[in-house]
Amino acid sequence: MEGKNLTLGPKETKLIMDLEKADKTVFTIEDAKEILGEEGSNVKKVIYRLKKKNRITSIERGKYILSPARAGIEGFWSEHVYNIIPAILDEYYISYWSALNYWEMTDQLPRTTYVACKRSKESLEVKGQKIKFVRLNQKKFYGYIEESMNEQSFNIATMEKTIVDSLDKLNYSGGVKTVSKALETKCDEIDIENLVKIADRFPNQSVERRLGYLLDNLNLLTTKLEKSLKEDFQGYRWLDYTEDKEEFEYDKEWGLKVNLKASDIHG
Repeated sequence: MEGKNLTLGPKETKLIMDLEKADKTVFTIEDAKEILGEEGSNVKKVIYRLKKKNRITSIERGKYILSPARAGIEGFWSEHVYNIIPAILDEYYISYWSALNYWEMTDQLPRTTYVACKRSKESLEVKGQKIKFVRLNQKKFYGYIEESMNEQSFNIATMEKTIVDSLDKLNYSGGVKTVSKALETKCDEIDIENLVKIADRFPNQSVERRLGYLLDNLNLLTTKLEKSLKEDFQGYRWLDYTEDKEEFEYDKEWGLKVNLKASDIHG
């Protein structure tokens, strides 16, 4: 950083100080206009200079992350991605592989944060943190709660809904092997009855089939729950469409083409 001007001008200082006082790590250009009491090009110049000095980073057009004073003189700072998402979307929740990791159902740390949302949105990368937005229709958009990190709140799928979502979008959750391991690891904490209810409500019959198969093979399925999951299945679905499809067996009970070994399910 030698030779680079890191000194802040009066307007730059005011913007940063006021944002910090308001505890606003993520802010918009409208916030900056209000703080500085100015419009248009003058505000854009301040933001441009702060970006050059590593004091703020663009998230998307008109939205930025502040590098607070505790980031030091060079301004390098990495806000947790979960605290960024609420500034990008109103209706969302974190799910799939990210939620599996959050609930300690897997020790694998995904390089991408997976976010369920109601509208199409391009993936983002903020300071090396990738965010993948997965559009869901209204019937799939449920089963999440509010959690907090660094005194900031965010929405995340419950443990049970995380399992259901993951069985729907296997490519965003590490596949059936990862989900099976999650069920096995947290079977004492997961409400299996509620899990089945959530799956029964989900508008994708493949999810019920996969869940029934896994619970059955993990000895977590009661007769009552089995009746809830089983339907008059038509045809066969893949147990794991992300795995090789050359070798498989038909499971008539759950209407699945099983392309995994028993050892893959039980770990």
